[in-house]
Amino acid sequence: MASNPLLTEFFSGSRRALAKLISAVENDSAIAREMLDALYEKIGAAYRLGITGPPGAGKSTLVDQLAKTIRASGKTVGIIAVDPTSPFTGGALLGDRVRMAQVSTDAGVFIRSMATRGSLGGLAQKAQDAADVLDAFGKDFVIFETVGVGQSELDIVEAADTVVVILVPESGDSVQAMKAGLMEIADIFALNKADRDGAQRAVRELETILHLRPAAPWNPPVVSTVASKGKGIEEVWENIQAHRDFLLQDNRLAAKRKQRLEKKIRELVSRRLRQEFWDEEARQLLSQNLNNFQNEKLSPYRIVDELMEKFKASLQQKNEI
Repeated sequence: MASNPLLTEFFSGSRRALAKLISAVENDSAIAREMLDALYEKIGAAYRLGITGPPGAGKSTLVDQLAKTIRASGKTVGIIAVDPTSPFTGGALLGDRVRMAQVSTDAGVFIRSMATRGSLGGLAQKAQDAADVLDAFGKDFVIFETVGVGQSELDIVEAADTVVVILVPESGDSVQAMKAGLMEIADIFALNKADRDGAQRAVRELETILHLRPAAPWNPPVVSTVASKGKGIEEVWENIQAHRDFLLQDNRLAAKRKQRLEKKIRELVSRRLRQEFWDEEARQLLSQNLNNFQNEKLSPYRIVDELMEKFKASLQQKNEI
């Protein structure tokens, strides 16, 4: 695999090869697993940021400004923007460069949109794999920008070392943040569009809610931003660096990444088992049992027992060969 022309091109710094490898990952190409396996020894240097919040909070504008600030420090950036799916093409609806005008032409920034395709299941895994590719390519920072604050988005930001939750003053977002579980995942809060009415009240509400939480080693700061004007971005960046320094103490970052790796391995095992379990024979057995379900009054548990016995027998048969 080391002599693979695409990998050779990739390691020479080709953005075209980078785009091809991410496409292979996103589309579950036959070579994707082998490629990721070959890249893995190069993975681990990039620091990963998760940016989430409700639709319309200005996530893309803030990511654009944040990437510009990171670039000013001499670091390179990869951005994975998780977008809704186009009903016509199946691709990412909003596109990857439309909303990030400041950095879209910067050679040190690589932006990739990933479409949800209406599916929550494998999205977090593909986003993480794409981040691994960007990491192996040599990007210093990888930013996940999610489409909203649903379960899929929460799964994706779990893949980040530091999570920034963006809220806006109106619509009672501080209350919605509690309902959506964002208080548990946020390392930093950015109250965006802070030039609007009610911004200071919203900041106070958030700080009050955070003050009521049990004492913790890290207390998420609340930063007021106006991303469209570049205001507050430096402070967000300073807090990201402060959180990274915090995680580097007492082995916290290593422990967090170990936990993430364990979860990823468990998910990959579950996926592989599902693929191997539901072979043609299992599907036929399920279909027969479902046809007999009403007549024989078979419980679902009995059907599962039969399917498991079949699966164990097939495994034993493979071991004997």
